Amino acid sequence: MGNPKAFLTVNRKEAGYRPKHDRISDYGEVEQTLNTEDRVLQASRCMDCGVPFCQYGCPLGNKMPEWQDYIYKGNWKRAAYSLQSTNDFPEFTGRVCPAPCEKTCVLAIEDSPITIRENEAAVMEHAYSEGHMKPLIPEKRSGKKVAVIGSGPSGLAVANQLNRRGHSVTVYEKDTQIGGLLRYGIPDFKLNKNVVQRRVDLMRAEGVEFITNTEIGKDIKGGDLLKDYDAICIAIGSQVPRNLPVEGRELNGVHYAMEYLTMQNKIVAEETLEEKDFINAKGKNVLVIGGGDTGSDCIGTANRQGAANIIQIEILPKPKELKEIENRWPVPFPAYLKTSSSHLEGCERRWSLNTKRFIGEDGKLTAVEVVEVEWEKDASGKFTMKEVGTPEILKIDLAFLALGFIHPIYEGFLEELKITLTERKNIHTDDYRKTNIDKVFAAGDCVSGQSLVVTSIASGRKTAGHIDEFLKK
Repeated sequence: MGNPKAFLTVNRKEAGYRPKHDRISDYGEVEQTLNTEDRVLQASRCMDCGVPFCQYGCPLGNKMPEWQDYIYKGNWKRAAYSLQSTNDFPEFTGRVCPAPCEKTCVLAIEDSPITIRENEAAVMEHAYSEGHMKPLIPEKRSGKKVAVIGSGPSGLAVANQLNRRGHSVTVYEKDTQIGGLLRYGIPDFKLNKNVVQRRVDLMRAEGVEFITNTEIGKDIKGGDLLKDYDAICIAIGSQVPRNLPVEGRELNGVHYAMEYLTMQNKIVAEETLEEKDFINAKGKNVLVIGGGDTGSDCIGTANRQGAANIIQIEILPKPKELKEIENRWPVPFPAYLKTSSSHLEGCERRWSLNTKRFIGEDGKLTAVEVVEVEWEKDASGKFTMKEVGTPEILKIDLAFLALGFIHPIYEGFLEELKITLTERKNIHTDDYRKTNIDKVFAAGDCVSGQSLVVTSIASGRKTAGHIDEFLKK
């Protein structure tokens, strides 16, 4: 390292968020950026610790010490090269990754890890602005054709890797634009869609073909795809949301979180929407059911639409603050209380509450009945839930179910080809990411279940390696 003792003299400094009154009036990215001098200082804090636990914590195995040193030495081009040797899309993960690398950084023992995620985003912005991100067109093509179904992070990673290895790749997307979850699931205030589009444009310039508004199994039959391509990779994600089958679920005003987030992303992108698809929280009492990132995104969106009041509830007990957790290092994904920029913009957060029923008048949601619960271990060690206290009625006009996703959509392509599923209804693959159908592979959340952008990219990279070997044989 260029300055192995900087961690003793330079404190951790985060870029922070734009002022609240400023950011809730638009959908621009909420996170600010440090000037180059401060960013170099932050990179200098990497302490040459001997055993880089940060790499152990990263699903992609990014070489953090290496590119931190390049930043410190001012070699931003080399830093970007190092980053992209293990991560196809650092400009995405630098914005939306929960940074398990920082949880496992040795300096996390003292609650002051390197600002790895922010440094990652900064490296890529330098790379783009300084003209280093030029198309890398393969010198020779293999003559093999690969179809990738789905353009989320795993599908894009598969396409990027296989194209770089000389195969001809076509990505099929059922929506109007490329990006999947990146485009339609993550709000613009966390990930500006220009960031997604410039990478798509780069991949297109490198030879990847993108076909939108095309659903495999409907617009094109799976059997036809099998005839036309030497290999197929399914990367359709985990799209079936977890429902809450309680009384009143059918009322107007109860929506899945992704319906809401996708709608708003399309509005920001100025895409055409049908009137029935509009969901507006302006002046309304909003309830978000589910305490994860998707629920947080609903809060940020509702605040920007001008909601009168927002409550977020979680059925599990309130977790501890990160610094209160014992033996948290070097655990990549400790369970702790996360407070996002959306939470800071205004909402009430409550824990250990179960949703009993939705209440309405004339088919419209007007209230939600909740009750406090406790969790206890039974004789087998399994946690069971029991109600305590008296049920409470919340005056609610809009409720969003942010309860995660359970498995991919089986109807259509998967059903047509009779793709084998696991007990949890995810796609079953062997050790080489191959399905039960010859030359058909799968990657990402449709195999693993709901996960992170960073793990989806890692899955895509690994699957692409297996497909490459298959095509070479």
